[in-house]
Amino acid sequence: MPPEWYSALWSTPRQWELALPVVLALVLTTVIGLEREAGAKSAGLRTHTLVGVGSAVFVLISKYGFADLLGQENIALDPSRVAAQIVSGIGFLGAGLIFVRQDAVRGLTTAATIWLAAAVGSACGAGLPLLAVVATAGHFVVTRGLQPLARATRRRRREPPMLRLRYTDGLGILRTVLERCTGAGFAVAQVSVERETFTDDGVRVAALTLLLQGRGDLAGLAGELAELDGVRSASTGDDGPRDDEEL
Repeated sequence: MPPEWYSALWSTPRQWELALPVVLALVLTTVIGLEREAGAKSAGLRTHTLVGVGSAVFVLISKYGFADLLGQENIALDPSRVAAQIVSGIGFLGAGLIFVRQDAVRGLTTAATIWLAAAVGSACGAGLPLLAVVATAGHFVVTRGLQPLARATRRRRREPPMLRLRYTDGLGILRTVLERCTGAGFAVAQVSVERETFTDDGVRVAALTLLLQGRGDLAGLAGELAELDGVRSASTGDDGPRDDEEL
């Protein structure tokens, strides 16, 4: 069969060799996907594997897919042009995995592993198998090996200043409380009215939680607010553990 008959179908004779990087990307991203699948994440085995294999194929196309055109006059190709689009293009897939539930961001780690799977596949397609293997090993170091360190850090980190108040409603106390917090060096990040109750004599009492930002004297501020007319109690504390994303 003369070459001109199938030149459009077979642009380079190295296609069997180019299948090896795709197979390597398949193996490495399957390993990453299995780890995500075991953790019951929203993107598991098939997603990570397809992303890795697709990235490898795109890089190979970018490098070798237009080799038959290089011999023609006035044609110059940039082998990185297709591969460069993987970095930005994979962001759309990762963005679909991120969502917010009860003011907590979920899916960030899974979106990052999708990005890493694309990088591993790209490294395989670019002829950098050692880099791809190291990146795959790094995935397990981060997602599994750093979990104890992350938990220890969460236990030791300083909780945001929290102030709880119970005061008689209708006396304009909230405005005074906010002014005192600002004067003590704090910024009020969140105000939450938890409940309103009535005393035996019909006085309405409000329960308030203030989430503060700053490094002022929180205990001193609580003592100062407790002395205000109409303030029944003032205490410091937190709402318990915060809902962080799992690795």
